[in-house]
Amino acid sequence: MKLIPKITLIACLLLTLFPKSNKAWGFYAHQQINRLAVFCLPQEMFGFYKSHIDFISEHAVDPDKRRYLVEGEGVKHFIDIDYYEKALPFDTIPRLYHEAVIKFSKDTLHTYGIVPWNIQWMLKSLTQAFLEKNKANILKYSAEIGHYIGDAHVPLHATSNYNGQQTNQHGIHGFFESRLPELFSNQYDFFLGQATYIAKPNDAAWEAVEGSFSCLDSVFWFERYLHENYLDQAKYVMEWKGSTLQKMYSKEFSEAYHLKLQGMVERRMQAATICIASFWYTAWVNAGQPNLLDLSVSVPLDSSLFEKFPTILPTTIIGRPEY
Repeated sequence: MKLIPKITLIACLLLTLFPKSNKAWGFYAHQQINRLAVFCLPQEMFGFYKSHIDFISEHAVDPDKRRYLVEGEGVKHFIDIDYYEKALPFDTIPRLYHEAVIKFSKDTLHTYGIVPWNIQWMLKSLTQAFLEKNKANILKYSAEIGHYIGDAHVPLHATSNYNGQQTNQHGIHGFFESRLPELFSNQYDFFLGQATYIAKPNDAAWEAVEGSFSCLDSVFWFERYLHENYLDQAKYVMEWKGSTLQKMYSKEFSEAYHLKLQGMVERRMQAATICIASFWYTAWVNAGQPNLLDLSVSVPLDSSLFEKFPTILPTTIIGRPEY
């Protein structure tokens, strides 16, 4: 693995470890999607989730916090479909993990991403937590499966050209998944109805990936078109993000891109939100619909059950360096 310069490494890790200064979908969108998903739950679940909505929202970004620090975490967030497939419909890559391992090898899958399968494993963990009526694990796995489902709905998590590095569109990842939601999500319609039972979770996870992959042509084409027709001074501004002054896409340029996408960001966030709520509901139903009233009392959570992040910075970053 290529070594990252120390200054770049430290800056990247500081942004990872201190999310309040980096609404890096991005942190902001992930937290909003998890929060909004709570309001799609049936009455039997709503009271418990609503009483812990801040936890569910805050911990939506835990997988991103450890993405560069924990080996094996990074590949859970994406799948490079274009390594296997060039166009829809997908007919090369098996949907079931064990069949895909036989066809391509485990090393290949864990190089090019496993997000749809990871969603299945997280569903099993959440179902087990409901069976055990383990409050801490219910909250932990609810928050984290929300993150991975959210990632599956981001087009740039479905391609090896995840940051435009292959097409000279560097920075498009953060532009799409962070900048646009931060600027425009307050205009979106999130009255999405109630969660439904997912009879085939594997199909639902792959449907999210396929939907993301189908958006990629527009994501790249419109950004390139606008890039070629805007002067740099109209494209960028300097803005404070927490205590850091950063170069950002201007609101004018962002709005032009947002309009060209014709509601794509809103639709992907809506789909992610209802999908998350439906996976929570499915886990609860599969566990026998346990009564959550006994769990709804707000008590301190055992911090030993949650991920600990190292205080010593590693010498290398594990995973993709430019999300």
